[in-house]
Amino acid sequence: MGERVRVQKAIARSGLMSRRAAEEAIAAGRVRVNGEQVVLGDRVDVDEDTLTIDGVPTPVDPNLETHLLYKPEGVISTADDPHGRPTVVDLVHSGTRLYPVGRLDADSEGLILVSNDGELTNRVTHPSFGITKTYLAMVEGVPSPGAMRRLIEGVSLEDGPASAHSARLVDTHGDQALVEMVMGEGRNREIRRMLKHIGHPVIRLVRTAIGPITDPDLPPGESRLLTAAEIRRLLESGGEA
Repeated sequence: MGERVRVQKAIARSGLMSRRAAEEAIAAGRVRVNGEQVVLGDRVDVDEDTLTIDGVPTPVDPNLETHLLYKPEGVISTADDPHGRPTVVDLVHSGTRLYPVGRLDADSEGLILVSNDGELTNRVTHPSFGITKTYLAMVEGVPSPGAMRRLIEGVSLEDGPASAHSARLVDTHGDQALVEMVMGEGRNREIRRMLKHIGHPVIRLVRTAIGPITDPDLPPGESRLLTAAEIRRLLESGGEA
């Protein structure tokens, strides 16, 4: 058993809302613990119980941390690397043992989450929850409208069909183009293989958003803690498995 605290205190301590607002949410019947509606005075085990507000999981364990990191090219999306290469965990300054949430290829760059929140990790990484990731790809050549449609309609890769939720041509630079793709799953080098399949190999690939979470001002190699409101928006953006 972990720490048991009053539900309104746990919510307020998470930073999502004030204690008064938490009490109002409880009184309105919006808060559940392990699926059961709570009332004022009920307690929650912050280590073991699942607390939801309006059906959305709300992390209330004060020991949970979720960081947003801009992973530079060449950094590995693992907690440890036997070859001594730099990892995403190396770049996040925390006294807590953290793990990458999903992966981003070594030769790609951009946003990745690093966390010790297992529930959040599962929801962000499992395709059944539908939390998308957005990418910008600089490619060789300029894809035609028909080629862009193929990215959405689906292409056949060696490990099965692959398609983007959306794909659009953002800009062109001579014989190169900038393509934005929104993806619902993260198979190994999927975007690179899709774009190569339609005849436009990737020159540079950047993940710009994880669900609704983005930060264009975050420099490569730097990280910051997600706020409670950002975590809620992220979890709200997914559906039920």
